[in-house]
Amino acid sequence: MISVYKHNSKLLKLQGEIVKQGEIIALSGNSGVLTSGPHLHFELWSEGFSIDPNTLINFE
Repeated sequence: MISVYKHNSKLLKLQGEIVKQGEIIALSGNSGVLTSGPHLHFELWSEGFSIDPNTLINFE
C-alpha cells in the first residue's frame, strides 16, 4: 500500500522512510497550479489501483 500526500508547503520525511503513527510528515500548503488555498490531497494506492481511504480509515 502506498499513501500519497499532495500540495505540501514542506516535506519533513523522505519518500520510503518508515514513520510511526502520529508523526508529522509534512506541512499543508498551496502548491500546484489549480489550488485555491492550503489543503491536503490524500490518496491510497495498492497494486496500481486507487483505494477509497474511507474504507480503511475512520476519519471521525
